[in-house]
Amino acid sequence: MSTNTEYQPINCDDYENLELACQHGMHLHIELHSGELIDGIADDLFLSKKVEYLKIKTPDGSKDLRLDIIASFSNPEIGTVVIKSE
Repeated sequence: MSTNTEYQPINCDDYENLELACQHGMHLHIELHSGELIDGIADDLFLSKKVEYLKIKTPDGSKDLRLDIIASFSNPEIGTVVIKSE
């Protein structure tokens, strides 16, 4: 999914799981729709120009990921969450 496409909000339950991960600074294993894998600490959720993002801290620095490019994320405490669009 290209970041040039219109943003598609994710399911509220999935968003709440990401909020919980940020509140507790959980380590997440994230798979993007492109197949790219990202590991890091969930830091913050924010809105910019009507697009929701997850800020994640990785060993290579902080990354801002559009929520609609995330296919799934996992952590031992919350299991694996497969993101669904609204």
